[in-house]
Amino acid sequence: MSQAVRTRPDGSGQALSEAYDTALLDLDGVVYAGGSAIAYAVESLGTARAGGMHLAYVTNNALRTPDTVAAHLTALGIPTEAGDVITSAQAVARLISEQLPAGARVLVIGGEGLRVALRERGLEPVESADDDPAAVVQGYGGPDLPWGRFAEASFAIARGVPWFASNTDLTIPSARGIAPGNGAAVQVVRIATGAEPQVAGKPLPPMHRETILRTGAERPLVVGDRLDTDIEGAFNGEVDSLLVLTGVTDGAQLLAAPPQHRPTYVDADLRGMLTGQPEVVEAGAGFRCGGWTATAGADRLELDGEGEALDGLRALCAAAWTAAGEGSCELDGGKALARLGL
Repeated sequence: MSQAVRTRPDGSGQALSEAYDTALLDLDGVVYAGGSAIAYAVESLGTARAGGMHLAYVTNNALRTPDTVAAHLTALGIPTEAGDVITSAQAVARLISEQLPAGARVLVIGGEGLRVALRERGLEPVESADDDPAAVVQGYGGPDLPWGRFAEASFAIARGVPWFASNTDLTIPSARGIAPGNGAAVQVVRIATGAEPQVAGKPLPPMHRETILRTGAERPLVVGDRLDTDIEGAFNGEVDSLLVLTGVTDGAQLLAAPPQHRPTYVDADLRGMLTGQPEVVEAGAGFRCGGWTATAGADRLELDGEGEALDGLRALCAAAWTAAGEGSCELDGGKALARLGL
């Protein structure tokens, strides 16, 4: 896919909730962390919905069913129907159903979300490699998933059945910090078998296809906290994206982002959906946003000015991404980021 290299965050004269018809929102690290709502999420989403924006929740976490996720969001104060939730379990179940006949048995290594999604596609979940499965599917099973489940997957894969994974996120945010995600569990089976799974979740096309099929979005905005799933998924789907800094991505990672990981917009949290986005403009040899000017020096990023820290970060991104071109920025931005408190 040939796409233009992004060299700065875009601006928007309209509130993003007005400029786009549908928000495709990640959950962990964006709407909630460890089950509790992230600051400003409930109020921001309520305002966006009241203004006519369709809210859809798109998650790589295959553990919970759409009904369970919708009930959780509703309990947090975000009224949600199961049809508003799209999971990587649904995406991988569709992928499997396109390759296996109806009624085929699939060995499940994961939680109830996978089982429900498989049944929705006319497939039969089974629990053992000795149940003669036609495929293996692996998704996040939570912190209490028994180690023996990886052995069941390995036994079946060694017999030659295809292996599918809902997603390969190495980490997942929690209330206590960053925990191992499904990608870490997939790596265990990969080491044991030498096999490679077919993956459905973000940032890959099956998840984007599932999302568009289920939402009917015409002008979607992807909203996420991860560069390598949410933002890359938007890049692959050729749609705009908003990165919020409430999850796993920090300022240094954002500055070093290669083109496929560069968001259209950057904001602190979901309040960024309700406002326009400031324009980043060329200013001599550098870039200006708000009261800040950033330039790429010989070996480091330089920042001058004052005002909103996020304006400084946006200007820094423009300097870093322009200097990096199609690669990743290798200039030292530590001092500049420290000045912004990021």
